[in-house]
Parts: sequence; structure tokens; C-alpha cells
Amino acid sequence: MKIGLIVLLMGLSSWSYAESTLQNVRKAGVVRCGVNQGLAGFSVPDSKGAWKGIDVDFCRALAAAIFGDDAKVKYIPLSGQQRFTALQSGEIDVLSRNTTMTLSRDTALGLNFGPTLFYDGQGFMVRKSDGIKTAKDLNGASICLQQGTTTELNLSDYFRAHNLKFKPVVFEDVTEVTKAFLSKRCDVLTADASALAAERSKVSNPDAYFILPEIISKEPLGPAVRHGDDSWADIVRWTLFALVTAEELGIDSKNIDSFANSESPQVKRFMGKNTGNGKALGLDERWSYWIVKKVGNYAEVFERNVGMGSALKIERGYNALWNKGGIMYAPPML
Repeated sequence: MKIGLIVLLMGLSSWSYAESTLQNVRKAGVVRCGVNQGLAGFSVPDSKGAWKGIDVDFCRALAAAIFGDDAKVKYIPLSGQQRFTALQSGEIDVLSRNTTMTLSRDTALGLNFGPTLFYDGQGFMVRKSDGIKTAKDLNGASICLQQGTTTELNLSDYFRAHNLKFKPVVFEDVTEVTKAFLSKRCDVLTADASALAAERSKVSNPDAYFILPEIISKEPLGPAVRHGDDSWADIVRWTLFALVTAEELGIDSKNIDSFANSESPQVKRFMGKNTGNGKALGLDERWSYWIVKKVGNYAEVFERNVGMGSALKIERGYNALWNKGGIMYAPPML
């Protein structure tokens, strides 16, 4: 009897905690979203101070799902060291900061990761003038990297496995890492391949730099919330799935209203005509409609921030839909 009572109380405690997050977000009138301090394509303020990037667009999509208004976001820039503490302490509601899902982060740090927003992998950037062609040429090199990321462990594992030596040059802030590389304080810059493309896009002479062909890790980047917050985790998870589902259905920000009278059961559920999904999440029945109307589908988010229509010009690759050569896949919205 006592054990049963404890289990019941734990369940009630978990439910009330999860409910309070959404209630607090609504009370505040904004989603507090932890983002990168400045990474082109992912989260960076423009000349007018407006945040842009694929991680930023996810925050906007979450606000659109909750409020029907993608502007109701408070962006909180965080370093690699700060990001998890900010989430654990409740300073932010969701972390959307090019963060890799790992077992230790999912368990020891008390996080729940949403689906992958961007499939990435760690790479290396060098100066073309140095004549380095592959990662096997990096023995003895000094390598600039950011502290508090999976980059450090991946680098050590790779060099140990290939009997290579390196000298780490470590900084907390990603901007300092790039500055050090550009000022030749190190031979190599290592980070996620997307981050390398982002940094190269910002320099005045991008053709002077070369990203090596080797990808040495798996980096599934996506949003994260705190453990014990199941209802909030559901909203975060299905916000991302809605972006992908919209692309699968051929619905985008420009044509979404033309689907208003569709007879497709899938489209009706997506548009909120067949009700139930909104109630299940504690949201308005048109939550997924507002995501696409305000932010777009996954293809639109990808292309304008990191794809061929952006300065980074990254091909879809793994981030293409499952039926178009990639691994992006959304469960049925039933």
C-alpha cells in the first residue's frame, strides 16, 4: 500500500511540474530559449539585433505552436559551458543551441532531448596554403576547439585511434576559437562541419580555407528540456515533427491556406479540422497550422538558414526527408 501511494504521489508530482512549465510560459508571455552566442546559420543576431538561424526558427515554431505568434520568444545567448546549467536551473524553458544528444547528457545532466533538428558531424578546417589534404596529415598539429563540447572527446578518441598526436588550444567562447585560428595561433580549427562552414562564410577570403573530407563523429543536434517535464517535452518534440510532417505533406508557409478544404485525413489533422491533437498537447487545435504559417516547414527552415539559399550552402544530405535520400522522419500525427 505504501509503495503504491508513493508511486501515485510521484506521478502527481511529475504531472504538476510538467503542467507548470507550460503555465509559466503562458504567464510570462514568451518562451525563454537558450541559443548560441553567435553561430551563423544556427543562431546569430543580425545588424538590427534580430536573431536568425535554424535553432532560432525552432524557437519561433515553438512560440507559434503555443501562442500563434512566433515573435513571443526571449533569446538567451549561452556559451557551451553555461547552456546546461541554464536549463537545469530553470533560467530557460528550452535549449536550442546546436547541442548534441549523448547518453551522458541524457542521464547524468537530467535532460530530455527532442528529435534531431540537424544531423551533423565533426570536421576540420585548415589553411589551403599549409597543403594539408586529409586528417591523417595532422600529426603534431595544434588544434583550436571550444571547451565544454563533445568536440574535445571526439578529437582525443580519433587521434588516439590513429596513433596521432596533437596540441589542444582551448577557448570557452566559439568566437575566440575562430579568432585564434584566423590569427594562426593554431594550425587547425575543429568543430561540427556546419559550424566550420558558418565560420568560413564570414571571413573576407573563404577560398583560403579548406574543410577536410573526414567526418569523425555523429552529431545529432536538437532541442533539449529538463527531465520530469513530460508534457513540455511532448510539445517540443511534436513542434519539430510538425515541421517535418508539413514538408512531407507538401504544405509550406506560402500555400498552407490553400489546404483549408482538403479532404485528406492527414491534412485535416494537421490543419486542426479533425480535432484532438491540440487538446492532447494542451494547445490550440490549430497549433501546427500556426507553426507553418509563421515559420514554414522544415525545408524552408533548412534552406534559408544553412541550405543552398544561405551563405553556408550546405546540401540536405542526411537532413533530407526519408523518402528523398535522407533520414528525416516524423511519426504519424494520429
